[in-house]
Amino acid sequence: MHHTFTVRVMSCGHCERAVTAAVRGVDPQAEVRIDRAQQRVDIESDQSADTLAAAIREEGYTVETA
Repeated sequence: MHHTFTVRVMSCGHCERAVTAAVRGVDPQAEVRIDRAQQRVDIESDQSADTLAAAIREEGYTVETA
């Protein structure tokens, strides 16, 4: 399934790696595409949007469904 989130406060490569690692922590096969300038994260994953958002929130980011 395709999921799109707005993830606030992503400001650097470390942030991108942290978000990607959080997503892959719940789905190692997930495809993650990040547009930092737009604060957009597109994810292809079998996990639910709630599960993915919760994993990103645990890293300290604000997540909204886009």
